[in-house]
Order: sequence, then C-alpha cells, then structure tokens
Amino acid sequence: MASFSSCRASSVLLLSILMTAVLAVSADNFYQDVDIPWGDQRGKILEGGQLLTLSLDNYSGSGFQSKNDYLFGRFDMKIKLVSGNSAGTVATFFLSSAGSAHDEIDFEFLGNVSGQPYIVHTNVYAKGKGDKEEQFYMWFDPTMAFHTYTIVWNPQRIIFLVDNIPLRVFNNNEAIGVPFPNNQPMRVYGSLWNADDWATQGGRVKTNWTQAPFIAYYKNFNANACFQSASGSSASTCGSSSNSLTTQAWQTQELDAKGRNRLRWVQQKYRIYNYCTDVKRFPQGLPVECKR
Repeated sequence: MASFSSCRASSVLLLSILMTAVLAVSADNFYQDVDIPWGDQRGKILEGGQLLTLSLDNYSGSGFQSKNDYLFGRFDMKIKLVSGNSAGTVATFFLSSAGSAHDEIDFEFLGNVSGQPYIVHTNVYAKGKGDKEEQFYMWFDPTMAFHTYTIVWNPQRIIFLVDNIPLRVFNNNEAIGVPFPNNQPMRVYGSLWNADDWATQGGRVKTNWTQAPFIAYYKNFNANACFQSASGSSASTCGSSSNSLTTQAWQTQELDAKGRNRLRWVQQKYRIYNYCTDVKRFPQGLPVECKR
C-alpha cells in the first residue's frame, strides 16, 4: 500500500495535471496583469489599464511580460499593428519559459512597406529547439482595427487562431519522439523591436527611421489558464475573468468540422511558408511529424 506522503504527492501531481481549481487569473487590466520591464517608458499603459502601447524608435523598442507563469491555457489579445511603412519592425505576442532549453509559442508580425501585406510568423519551441515555422498573410489589414489573436495550449495540441479562425494546429507527437512544450510554465510576452536584418523580404528592406516612432496597440488580454503565482507558490490554479470559455473547454479543445474547414481555407489561400514542405532546408528528410 502506498504511503500517505506518496499518495499526497500523487494527488498534488494529479491536481496539477487536471487543473480543476478555479480562480480568476486575468482581470483584463494591464496594471494588474503585466509588467513593462524594458523600453525606458516606450511601453505605456493607458485608459485606466485597458490599453497598452509599445513603441519603437532608432534607440530602442519596448515590451511587456505577464506577472504570472502559466502551464496550459487559452490566451487572447486584441492587437492593432504598426501602420504605414512598418518594414523592418516586428511586433509579437507569445509565450515563453526561461533558460536555454526553453519552450516558446510564437505569434510574430513582420512589418512591410506601405501597401504590402503583413506576414504572420508562427513557431513552436520545445526544450530549446524550434524550426517549426509556418507563415501566413492575413485576409484583412491588421493595422486598421483591432483583431483577436489567440493561442490555445493544452496537453494534446497548440492551436493558433485569429478572430477565432484557426491558422494552424501543432499536435503533441511525443509518442514518435517530437518534443512538445508540456512541463515548463511560461509567461505571456509582447514586444516591438527592430529586426531589419531579416524581417522584411529577408532583410533586403530596412527600417525607415523617418517614420518613427512605430506604435503597436494591445488590449483585452485574457488568460483562461492555469498558473503559478508570482509569489513562487508551487500550486497550480486555473480560471479566467471571462465566462465566454470555460476552463474545461480549452483543456481538451480541438477543431470541429467547421474549424477544420476554416483551417483548410486559411492554409490553402493564405499560408506562404510551411516547414513541412521545405525539402531544401531538410536535405536528410523532413521532420518525422511532417509525414503524419
């Protein structure tokens, strides 16, 4: 018979895995939800905590990070991207753990010259290794209005959505040896920075600093997620400030028939890069998950 201490440890582990405790973890107020650790006042929280702006000039960009670390959840943010000639700039919304063997789930928005479409770059890192990129154009101008960008992260899969339309699904294929981010808590980050060595047309188009400052706008952050508090407590609690999606829904969320149809539509019409078809990049053979 198992000892009391081992049973207790198993119960704690099961609680962490199943994540059934309920607590409001996002108040939809940036003062409560995030810190702005860099940018020397270029990141600002406005409108009583309802709006956050990041700016970039030829001296520095700026960025924010969540106060809490999360282990699985659904993360929504409304973003309005840099308008006009945004070539060379990159705005981001992503999850990341710390350390060289970090996990990361990325939305990166690659600017372009006026009149050209933004590129939405997605990637997944697990235990320090990425190389899982897919890129898309949008079916709208992301600089004209706010749109909702969502990361669903559960033990089975990661889903990237825009206005609740799926762009991409990255499944957990650990059974065939593909690392998956499932045991390192991650924080939510946003940033705006200069990457004109690669961001626009492979670095051929540079940032036009006469257009600075470049500004990106963020609002309506919601983390319907399980988190570890900033106090360092090992307890994992789950919940949301919004009742629009129950905790149980994202824990097992997958695409239904309508979602799969929308995914096919996006990938057929708007996907411009898929690492799983880049045979030149993988001369020894495509990654094993690409064959499934």
